[in-house]
Amino acid sequence: FSDGGRFAQRDAAVAHGLALFEAGADLVEVGGESTRPAGAARIDAAAELRRVVPVIEELLRRGAGPISIDTSKAEVAEAALDAGADMVNDVSGFRFDPGLAGLVAARGVPAVLMHLRGDFAGMHQKPAYGDVMGEVVAELGECVATAERAGVPRGRVIVDPGIGFAKDASHSLEVLRRLSELSALDCPILVGPSRKSFIGKVLDLPVERRLLGTAAAVAASIFGGAHLVRVHDVKEMVEVARMCDAILGGESLVP
Repeated sequence: FSDGGRFAQRDAAVAHGLALFEAGADLVEVGGESTRPAGAARIDAAAELRRVVPVIEELLRRGAGPISIDTSKAEVAEAALDAGADMVNDVSGFRFDPGLAGLVAARGVPAVLMHLRGDFAGMHQKPAYGDVMGEVVAELGECVATAERAGVPRGRVIVDPGIGFAKDASHSLEVLRRLSELSALDCPILVGPSRKSFIGKVLDLPVERRLLGTAAAVAASIFGGAHLVRVHDVKEMVEVARMCDAILGGESLVP
């Protein structure tokens, strides 16, 4: 997330995680390796484990709700699940570590598979598509097939189109416009638009001033079929999601 670094110490991370649940989060994600679009350096599994496992253990000791581990490494995911995590979010879509799909299958947990081309270092070097959403759907379909071959049922796979990853602003906007096409994969859809650079590009605003742009993107995601949204500003985005649900008629919220 764009606030990475503020919660690098265990106590700060735990306090923030509990505050997110208090603000209305249904699930909180813990990650120890930055996946920010520019300048993210890979770290080894040992360093990642030192960052995430104590946070997960302490969150659960203090009564936290469901936790997702954000990692592309099977070793880290296994330790996080042992510590009590409930879900795995792999931004590589099971491409970086061939052992991760089998682990998810063996442990019987849900997994988020995100669309990503290339690696962290090269994914933003002139991303090019002929038909961005058609290619995103096809490539995520390959990730889902990898999961199924490893024994992960499709019903436990969540797909994420990877807003801002290996995509410029125009690509991200088109993905949001055509998000409903992801329903062809017959998987729940997660979208993470919060504070992303495409919002800054459209509004010409720094990351700390993208709340309203994020709200618009969250609303567009929900109207496009997203089942989960991954956000920083939980309290505000819960209100956006509740209004979207009321408009869609999926939930009666009028007294």
